[in-house]
Amino acid sequence: MLYIIYEFAGAGKSALCNKLMIGSPGICWTRFQRAVQIQRMTFKDKGFNMQNYLRRIFAMMFAAVGVSALASIVTMQYGLPLIAHNPSLFYVAIFGALGLSIFTQVRAFSMSPATSAVLLFVYASLIGFTMTPLIVFSLNVNPMSIVQAFFIASAMFGCMAVFGYRTAKDLSFMGVFLFIGMIGLLLVGMASMIWPLGSTFQTIVSAIGVLVFALFTAYDMQFLKNAYAQANKDAHTEGQLAVLGALHLYISFIAMFQYVLSLLNNRN
Repeated sequence: MLYIIYEFAGAGKSALCNKLMIGSPGICWTRFQRAVQIQRMTFKDKGFNMQNYLRRIFAMMFAAVGVSALASIVTMQYGLPLIAHNPSLFYVAIFGALGLSIFTQVRAFSMSPATSAVLLFVYASLIGFTMTPLIVFSLNVNPMSIVQAFFIASAMFGCMAVFGYRTAKDLSFMGVFLFIGMIGLLLVGMASMIWPLGSTFQTIVSAIGVLVFALFTAYDMQFLKNAYAQANKDAHTEGQLAVLGALHLYISFIAMFQYVLSLLNNRN
């Protein structure tokens, strides 16, 4: 997951007070509060508030999860013979999804929100296609493990998202470590395509994967909250941030789901 972090310039309270000050500091602070209140009311009237922003992010994220589920179902119905006769197609889809994810994140602020959303759903379709073998294996071994993995991943995702949004602790220090952990998981995943992992090692990798992407969820939520608070409150920027946030959270949720599913079925 390639994270693009932008710094937005903003005026502090003291700078705004200097502009508004007429008379005593008390009058300054009163005018500052009034200015903030008017600004918030304006954003609220235009729909530019945090609740709508987060609602938009989660709506697109869960829609992408639904697209992945639908793509996996369609692949199980019609695509398995195609994968069996053309194994290279599976690897093309894996690396195509990786490339599309990187491209979408790098170009997130130079594309329209609608274009980014289309790429998000194309990416979700590719992920649904590539995780079909794991789903088929789980259906044959323990069908209930899919439901269990979904609810476990959902609970972890929800808890970490709330933590990332509510905590006053700065989580930005985790970015480098999580990125390194994600790269390590990616390399191990690529190596497993050539050299199958042992059961114990696969269990360890899956447990680390769950931990890394659970922490990524909290990290992303705080990043998205802070980015919105500091960004220009216009519809275009809000849309770009919302699609980028939906992509980040989608990746974390799907990764947790797959790692939890692997843990539940690893003994088999």
